[in-house]
Amino acid sequence: MKATYDLKTDSLTVILKENAAIAESDEDKPGVILDYDEHGNLVSLEILDASRRVTKAQQMEFQTTE
Repeated sequence: MKATYDLKTDSLTVILKENAAIAESDEDKPGVILDYDEHGNLVSLEILDASRRVTKAQQMEFQTTE
C-alpha cells in the first residue's frame, strides 16, 4: 500500500494494490475517484482538492491494531 500527496494538483492518492491494471474508474462522490481492476476489486482511490477535504493532507499516520 502506498499513499502520495501531490502539492501541484492538491490530490491525495492511496494505492491499495501496486502494479494492478485499472479497468474502470468511477467518481463515487464529487472529487473522490475510485479505481477498480478487471475483477471489480478496488485498487486505488484519489481525493481531489485534498487540502480542503483531508486534515493535514501533507502528513500521514499509519497504525495497526490487533
